[in-house]
Amino acid sequence: MDFKDSPEQAAFRAEIRSWLESNARPKSATGGRKDQSEAYEDAKAWYKKVADAGYASLNWPKQYGGAGLSDIHKVIWSQEVGNYAEPDGYFVIGIGNCGPAIMHFAAEEQKLALLPPMASAETVWCQMFSEPGAGSDVAGLRTTAVADGDNWIINGQKIWTSGAQHSDYGVILCRTDPTISKYRGMTMFFIDMNQAGVEVKPIKQMDGGSHFNEVFFNNAIIPDAYRLGEVGGGWGAALLVLMNERLAIAGVQPDCFPEFLQLVKTLHIDGEPISANPAVREHLAEWYYKHAGIKASTNRMLTAVAKGGMPGAEAALGKLVGAVMNQDIADYAIQLMGESGVISEPDFAEQQAHFQKTVLFSPGIRLAGGTDEIMRNVIAEQVLGLPQEPRADKGLAFSDIPSGNQSR
Repeated sequence: MDFKDSPEQAAFRAEIRSWLESNARPKSATGGRKDQSEAYEDAKAWYKKVADAGYASLNWPKQYGGAGLSDIHKVIWSQEVGNYAEPDGYFVIGIGNCGPAIMHFAAEEQKLALLPPMASAETVWCQMFSEPGAGSDVAGLRTTAVADGDNWIINGQKIWTSGAQHSDYGVILCRTDPTISKYRGMTMFFIDMNQAGVEVKPIKQMDGGSHFNEVFFNNAIIPDAYRLGEVGGGWGAALLVLMNERLAIAGVQPDCFPEFLQLVKTLHIDGEPISANPAVREHLAEWYYKHAGIKASTNRMLTAVAKGGMPGAEAALGKLVGAVMNQDIADYAIQLMGESGVISEPDFAEQQAHFQKTVLFSPGIRLAGGTDEIMRNVIAEQVLGLPQEPRADKGLAFSDIPSGNQSR
């Protein structure tokens, strides 16, 4: 495990630090609270600025709109840009998840047409896996794709789709054969989000935003050329997307510790610094060693990737520990603030209302990208080598698996 940059990586880090100093907004420059459409336009403007400077999609080949660099360069960028108030992770699902799927499965002509505008966020993509009846079981999906000559007819519903209301295209996983195992009867496609038969309904969240969406498909027709991979190969394609998701969020999974450390250094209660409080110091020590552990685990994965490996299941550890910390720290910080903790206006609240916003959005972080329970299963089975949980649907055709909407 290597915690230090190579000379070439150090030079790249210095280069982007210099560029960010001149072009990115400091974290103190929040500009106040923005609504969904303003934040979206702000993010698109930032991505274009980054693309014009040659830093878009650093690990993509140049012919597809990238910089032709490595996964490590991408992570270095994420670490450095995280020190600024720019919306750099706004389109990470499309670029980090959908992009590799297009790159791996699409025809060369499609890659050249679709990937460059995706890399610069000229076109925006979303990922549609989750469904209301499947919960965390991606393979339990029921949205169907039925072959009709050279076309496919899509019917069903997806949910919790991030950014769908702003997306031009989406990658979608569908049931194409219910007569075989649920893992072998799925196929992946991409679809135009503005075409007939596709309806997006934003979900209002308790933080006031609508990051997540429901997406309905009513006889949406797409050509077979939009298929990604072989018919029935959707599960393998989905695993490719999910492995790339682990790398896309590596190093940027929020755990709220840096912000809490800053609060501890500055906040006073009854004239005394809170850093002198034994209970605060105990929490600080506990969260520090967890934060350091996440960083070490992430560096171990990145070292493996730098040597030609794939991002592994170890990333689930950072997601599980970091997402729980993110919520716990925000809750505790609000308690420390006392009555001022109810102030949510960035211009008046501590640290531009970071903790207030995190309290409201952190439960979603624990669900997005895999629930806590799913992460524990991944760690148990794929990292620790423990036996798989018993599955009642093992060996059954998908059509023989009981569903919640069947009569009893």
